[in-house]
Amino acid sequence: MRARVRITGRVQGVGFRASAHARARSLGIGGFARNRPDGSVDAAFEGPRDRVESMLDWARRGGPLPAEVREVEVEWEPPAGDTSFRVS
Repeated sequence: MRARVRITGRVQGVGFRASAHARARSLGIGGFARNRPDGSVDAAFEGPRDRVESMLDWARRGGPLPAEVREVEVEWEPPAGDTSFRVS
């Protein structure tokens, strides 16, 4: 499964992407996380459904402190074959 997400709130400059990378690696899922000019984070999580759902739950809880997640918008996409997680 692949979930494409947009995470809004206080998610830039607080270690959110680095924490997402560590969490994704611990779950063994692929994808990416990158900052958007509007202050949100754009990400994709790809792997077995239960692991992707775990990553989404992590993002909804707010990731690392002092991040403050306001909303996680999710769109399901066909898998793209990502086996590693990238931060840009």
